[in-house]
Amino acid sequence: MKALITGGAGFIGSHLAQRLIGIGHEVIAVDDLSTGSLQNIAELENHRQFRFVHDSVHNSETMHLLIEQCDVVFHLAAAVGVQLIVEQPVRTIETNIHGTEVVLAVANKFRRKVLLASSSEVYGKSEAVPFREDDDTVFGSTRFSRWSYACSKAIDEFLGLAYYEQYRLPVVVGRFFNTVGPRQTGQYGMVIPRFVEKALKNEPLIIYGNGRQTRTFAYVGDVVEAVIDLMNCPAAPGRVYNIGSEQEISIEALADKIIEMTDSSSEKRFKSYQEAYGKPFDDLMRRAPSLERIRETIGYEPRTSLEETLRLVIEYMRKSDK
Repeated sequence: MKALITGGAGFIGSHLAQRLIGIGHEVIAVDDLSTGSLQNIAELENHRQFRFVHDSVHNSETMHLLIEQCDVVFHLAAAVGVQLIVEQPVRTIETNIHGTEVVLAVANKFRRKVLLASSSEVYGKSEAVPFREDDDTVFGSTRFSRWSYACSKAIDEFLGLAYYEQYRLPVVVGRFFNTVGPRQTGQYGMVIPRFVEKALKNEPLIIYGNGRQTRTFAYVGDVVEAVIDLMNCPAAPGRVYNIGSEQEISIEALADKIIEMTDSSSEKRFKSYQEAYGKPFDDLMRRAPSLERIRETIGYEPRTSLEETLRLVIEYMRKSDK
């Protein structure tokens, strides 16, 4: 099998490329390097089963050439990270929606199966925790730019499922819940690498809000296995699947755990969302997935605990600092 990964030099994309090559597949990775990095794919650079293309998914001509050569498409390219979304809402909307339009149109021309990466943000402000794939979505006001990301990913899902319904294009939608692991950067607001980086330097860990908001964190290796299994499952197309972990933790407890695991002298400091982002910010207190559907479909179980995930991230970041 030859796979095309859009966003292939990104955090998740690079891990997916590594795993696919590890099990004998060929990979073409396309990335405009706006949030991805060549460092993420440095180990694959000279591998005979890997090719990197520096271009945007918005370039229809490039996507025609690449998708025609491949058997399946993992569409991971997107604007990611709360900081980026708040600071560059136009880029967020255009990157997510237009990129998906191009990928799906070309994939449909060549009848290629597509894994469309979505986000738990699609659930918006829903309080029906754990979130189930067919739950209603509850978006905040359009004056909060953060909801532009949620809406753009919801439109991606609508478009992907419409291609399935209207053209029977095999599209699988995966809603990712806070995927974490080595190579993730805190540059765009991702909380674990941001906390670990500060803890290793014995600098204050800045907690946005009151710290009582809870999240779940899934190890990137488990997520990548789920994505591959969904693409290999004949029953998966035409449906949405939560991909994540059920182990909830508050952000303050996460900070405490990271301080303990790094043997750090860092203090915790709290900052309002207004201070952090320079504008009002709408957040929710809990976000956790129901994994019932993905269990029934591919037998998915997150194998890596949060503690083990943190250990791997800390070890990676310690080595990166040397």
